[in-house]
Amino acid sequence: MSITIINGLAEVADQYDLFIFDLWGVVHDGVTTYPNAADCLARLRQQGSRVVLLSNAPRPSASVAQHLAELGVSDDLYDWLLTSGEATANAIAATASGAGRDARPAYYHLGPERSRPTLDACGGREVGIDVAEMIICTGLFDDETETADDYRDFLTAAAARDLPLICVNPDIVVMRGEQMIPCAGAVAAFYEQLGGSVQRYGKPFPAIFDLLFAETPHIPRHRAVMIGDGLPTDIRGARQADIDAIWIAGGIHAEDLALGPKGELDPDVVHRVAEQAGEQPNAILPWLQW
Repeated sequence: MSITIINGLAEVADQYDLFIFDLWGVVHDGVTTYPNAADCLARLRQQGSRVVLLSNAPRPSASVAQHLAELGVSDDLYDWLLTSGEATANAIAATASGAGRDARPAYYHLGPERSRPTLDACGGREVGIDVAEMIICTGLFDDETETADDYRDFLTAAAARDLPLICVNPDIVVMRGEQMIPCAGAVAAFYEQLGGSVQRYGKPFPAIFDLLFAETPHIPRHRAVMIGDGLPTDIRGARQADIDAIWIAGGIHAEDLALGPKGELDPDVVHRVAEQAGEQPNAILPWLQW
């Protein structure tokens, strides 16, 4: 089956009732909302479609919604927002035995301070690595200058102690403006290479899609589509959730796809890049636009 190149969502809008959007690389780049993204979301809602934002952001949904509003994506442009940070916090909270701060695990936090709302939602006790029961990883302390390898000694020692690493964002990289930034997924993959055990929340894992569909039981999966830029997260997640996928070329794979300045795509290159990842999206769109 070939991957259909389309120029806008209007070409397929009547095929679905539920549109699930990734955020980074699709709606915004972390700094600016893409030119036609808000208009596209508005048109879908005007025609009665359900619009859900599904992000691997390692922060609670409310925190991401505030950031979106600052970028010009108001909450009337979507029906629901779910993040991997929210899913992680809910999962850890569900493991609590009894009440109080001691009912949840003692954890060491590896990641930037801006992830503090997720830790607050998880509850439990933040402690030093020497007494921690787990590592909650929301990224790197300084994701603009560091890589996972900078933590080799630290992670090697943690793996030797069999400390589980909870990965709050399975993304390996994300675009922030023009810069490619490593995410918690890069740390998790490196930790596994060192022999450590990892538990991930978010795309591409089915659990977060199950949470989403539990909120929309009236919409069958064959009437849902995932729109995302990441082959190993968005597109693979859609396949594993048994829904269609539309690949956004202008995200993290733009260079691999040799995306032209006017959105030109070579069908052979598109097929090759997707095949190398073992994925087969239904269609590809240069950027999110109607």
